[in-house]
Amino acid sequence: MKTKINFTLFGLFTLLIGAIYANSGNAMDDQTNTTSTTLAELQKDKPKKQYVKIALLLDTSNSMDGLINQAKSQLWDIVNEFSYAKCANESRPELQIALYEYGNDDLASTEGYMRQVLNFSGDLDLISEKLFSLSTNGGEEYCGEVIHKSLEQLQWGKNEDDLKLIFIAGNEPFTQGKLNYKDAATQAKEKNVVVNTIFCGAYEQGIRSSWKDGATLTGGEYMAIDQNKKIVHIETPYDEVIIKLNHKLNNTYIQYGSLGAKKYEAQSAQDAEAAYVAKEVAVKRAVSKSSRLYNNASWDLVDAYDKDQIALSDLKPSQLPEVLKNKTEKEIEAYITLKKAERAQIQQAIQKQNAKRQKFIEEHTKEEDGKLENAMLSAIKKQAATKDFKW
Repeated sequence: MKTKINFTLFGLFTLLIGAIYANSGNAMDDQTNTTSTTLAELQKDKPKKQYVKIALLLDTSNSMDGLINQAKSQLWDIVNEFSYAKCANESRPELQIALYEYGNDDLASTEGYMRQVLNFSGDLDLISEKLFSLSTNGGEEYCGEVIHKSLEQLQWGKNEDDLKLIFIAGNEPFTQGKLNYKDAATQAKEKNVVVNTIFCGAYEQGIRSSWKDGATLTGGEYMAIDQNKKIVHIETPYDEVIIKLNHKLNNTYIQYGSLGAKKYEAQSAQDAEAAYVAKEVAVKRAVSKSSRLYNNASWDLVDAYDKDQIALSDLKPSQLPEVLKNKTEKEIEAYITLKKAERAQIQQAIQKQNAKRQKFIEEHTKEEDGKLENAMLSAIKKQAATKDFKW
């Protein structure tokens, strides 16, 4: 029997620009030679957008309740880690996370007791919401099939510089199901996807039940954890300060459009979910919200206006919050500018407090603390290095 895992846990853009001048006369030819730029040169100078794509495949059958709290905080550790990452071309990678559950009797047997909970998304509040929505029930766990399904259904892209990872967690033999996990591993290698496995149980048992082989075949990491071990959260003198700053941060968001009110409420709801697990998880989430990866342009005017995703002249009064109804375009712009400055100041303050917090944690961490967290981050950084990511 297994317990359900609750986890509080872009394509390629190429700009083609051509400058071709057909001129006569030696003087004009000389000028052309000094001012024109070839397409190849422009493409070379334009950094490629790179992505980190991570699919979490979680066993939600009846025996892993002890893993739930470990997994819920892992989302924010991943986000915080990649908020500092740089690609080889000095650009910053975009993070997208997908979520599957498998091994649950509540899921359709015709689908192999598995389903896609969330397609690749960079919406951190939505990812958090989906992780917390999972519930457990006994079932059959088909590792090979859920890996295959995630490879078929998700848009992994063809950019070989992207970091593409699968993390699959469970505690039943990796060999269950009609689809051989070795075939799924071959498929993963063809798509340049690395499969990492997390066995919830004894290390040697995971090896005997093929969890290690499932990872090794794609160059991934095998991890074994005690899912029933109590999580060690290290409280720091900076936690309360960060949490208070997070409340102030929420007040800088300006909801708009059909999604605005609902997404604004979801932001606070996911703060509460994180705090319910532990105060330290709430702190990790607050740090994520202060990073470049926390973007809400789909419902927040500050992010949308900052990224040129909306024109103020196109907004109707009905799409605006009460504070901006009947305001002129100039007044709305001034309000957005004010909130943007407030947000930047608060995010910077959170980052400064977190730097102190991290130093405190490093000084008070025992080797056995945060086993799942450390194992996943170690695997991620090792595999990121193969794509020339750096920190």
